[in-house]
Order: sequence, then C-alpha cells, then structure tokens
Amino acid sequence: MNVLIVGGGGREHAIAWKLARERVVSRVLCAPGNPGIARVADLAAVDAADVDALCALAAHQAIDLTIVGPELPLDRGLVDRFRAQGGRIFGPPRAAAQLECSKVFAKSFMARHGIPTARYRVCGNAHDARAIVGSGEFGFPVVLKADGLAAGKGVVVAADLDEAERAIRGAMEERQFGDAGSRLVVEECLSGPEVSFFAVCDGTRALPITSAQDHKRIFDEDRGPNTGGMGAFAPSPLLDRDLESRVMREIIEPVLRGMRMEGTEYRGFLYAGLMLTCAGPKVIEFNVRFGDPEAQAVMPLVDSDLAPLLAAAADGDLGAHTLRMSRHVSVGVVLASGGYPGPIKSGVPIDGLDDAARVDGVQVFHAGTALKDNRVVTAGGRVVTVVATGRDYADARARAYGAVDRVSFDGMQHRRDIGLKALGPAGRQAAESPHRV
Repeated sequence: MNVLIVGGGGREHAIAWKLARERVVSRVLCAPGNPGIARVADLAAVDAADVDALCALAAHQAIDLTIVGPELPLDRGLVDRFRAQGGRIFGPPRAAAQLECSKVFAKSFMARHGIPTARYRVCGNAHDARAIVGSGEFGFPVVLKADGLAAGKGVVVAADLDEAERAIRGAMEERQFGDAGSRLVVEECLSGPEVSFFAVCDGTRALPITSAQDHKRIFDEDRGPNTGGMGAFAPSPLLDRDLESRVMREIIEPVLRGMRMEGTEYRGFLYAGLMLTCAGPKVIEFNVRFGDPEAQAVMPLVDSDLAPLLAAAADGDLGAHTLRMSRHVSVGVVLASGGYPGPIKSGVPIDGLDDAARVDGVQVFHAGTALKDNRVVTAGGRVVTVVATGRDYADARARAYGAVDRVSFDGMQHRRDIGLKALGPAGRQAAESPHRV
C-alpha cells in the first residue's frame, strides 16, 4: 500500500513513523513533511493547504490511501475533492469538518443532537458579547471562543470583566484572528479534570483508540498563556472502561448519527476534548483530526497495524476490525522555541536529537524543524516532541526527561511537570527529582 500523509508537524511524523513499520505499507510519502519525517518517509514539496496540488500528487504517485493530518485542508474541502475523483482518503468532508472549524456550528450541532456540553450564547458583534458577559449570565470565570480556526489561540478563559473585555476587543475589534473572530461563543466555564478521547470513525461505526491528557499552558502547574500543547501523557488514568463506554454512547455515537441525519458521513479521526464534571463528561471542543501532541504520545502505544484500519474506515466499512493497544503508558514533552507562544526566532541549531533518541523507549518526533547547511535547526514554535513509553507513568517520565536533558538549543523551553497528574501523591513527590537515564 502506498500511503500519502498530508502535513508536516509532530502529529504527521508520529503517524509516518508508525506506518513505515507496517508490512502492508510499501511506501510512505508526506507533503510537505519535515527533516524528521524524511528519515522514515519520502517527502513532496507540496503545501498541505494546496488542494489542487495534493490531488495531482496522489494521482501521479499512485497513492492507495491518503491520511489528512491538519484541519486546514479539511476545511478547504480536500476530502470532497479526493472522493469526487475516486481517491481513498481518511478524513471527514468539509461539512463534517465544521465540528472543529466553526465553534458556532459545533455548539449548535451538539444542541440539536443532545450531546452534553457547556451552556453558551453566540455573539455576532462586540456590543452583544459585552452585554452577555456583563449580564452575569455565566458568571466568572467565563469562556470566550473565536468561531473559526485560530491556530489553537482563539480560546480565552477570562477570570474577570477586564480580561473578558480584552478578549472581546482583541478578537472582534482588533481582528487578532481575522475572520475567525467575527463571531464569538460565550459559554459557562465547566469545572473538573480535562481528558482527550480519540476514535476512528467510518461514518456509521466508531472504534475507540485511547485517551490522553494534554498540557496547554506554557509553564509548569498550568500557568501562563495557552499554547498548541506543551506535552501529553497517554492513556489517561481518569477514563476507565465504564466511563469510556459512556463517552462512546453519549458523545461519539451521537456525532455519527447526527452527521448522517444532516446529510453527511463522518469518516476519520474524531477527537473529543472532555471535561469530567460532577454531572458526567461534557464536550469542551471537537477536533476533526488527531491531536498534537497527543498523536505523538498515542502512536507508540498502538500495537495493531494502523494502515488497514484507516483504509477500511475511509471505505466506510470498519467491519470486524479491532484495535490492539500496548499495556505500556507514554509521556511526551514538547521542546519549544524561546518566546513561544509569542514571536520566535527560527534557524537556531539544535544539538542532541540523535543522542536523545538512543534512550531506550524514546522517540523524537519533529514538528518545527528545518535543515540548514546539513544541520537541523528550529523552524517553528513547537520544535520537537520527546516521547517515552514505560511500564508506568513514573518510568515513562524518567525516560522522557532523561532524553530531554540531552537536547539543547538557544532559548529552548519546556515544562518539567508533564505526566505528574497521572501519579498519586507519593509518586508526584518521588518525581520531583527524576533520575537521569
């Protein structure tokens, strides 16, 4: 099977790494890829958002299965184009991709189909947004979400009226997110631990993969501004088998039914960001692709061959397919450029990547990297994700941070507490000074 992966970040590196190890896969091609992906796959210099060029590439390279990594090509209708031309592609069509690409659509869809989520209001202008926040309908803290795609930076949890005002002004008047901020969703702030849940969908059936816990804030102890994700561990110890069944029954399966009722089918990865409230799991957001950095943490735990499963889902027939997961756990730590999530400096040489990858149980997945004079340099905010598997979370943490300590570049920043939430109080205390590997 010849497989094309669309994208060039850490998520796509993790998927390419997994597929390149499978016997049924004869070739992995990635567009546009990155230097890390180039070690396990061929690269094509095609932009992930260029629908015409991707269609031509798949036809020219005799691709049997295309897997879409990021959300932007889904929003631009890449799946619709491929299917119209008879191509096999794993990902939802544009109508279904609005679950992620429009927060207004997602909240309205959940309301129509009885999927548990936070109470909300939609605002089409700054005046209405200020009135709703000022009315005290949702109290404080209150959540404000830009409607469209905002590179993971369109959500603000405002602690007070001043912070809410800055968010409204930035999104709707200063246009920080362009058209993505032309509408705002204002919603109640749910309380409870957050968990990410993933499934493979074929339009009528969903197969659970596993769960993970992401770390969005830039600094330890969840301080500082939101990022695209500074690390993750998988699976989440908070999601037992009974709760997983409830998520499938109350959230994932209703999404598939609702999509069919509204005239489309959801085929692809479905990511449900959940808040485990005292009233049960509620949806914070949907992503219509695998998460990043969650994909990096999850892929090393997948024991089954992935390519046949995704091909069957793309064909709309998961049938009797199953998914076998490792009994190990994983911890992934993102190494980010100085200044991230604000302005960064690119082209900074990176040392120690190969040394880190030599730690037993460790994989280094590239995200924002490039080659300059045959040397790997930084080329983005999130540079690499160092992922370790282990027999338990303490073991995986020790391996991950032992490998992290072997990598260096000017301005490098990362959190030191990834995975601590998975440990009990005694484990957290012991992990304050993890041993080096």
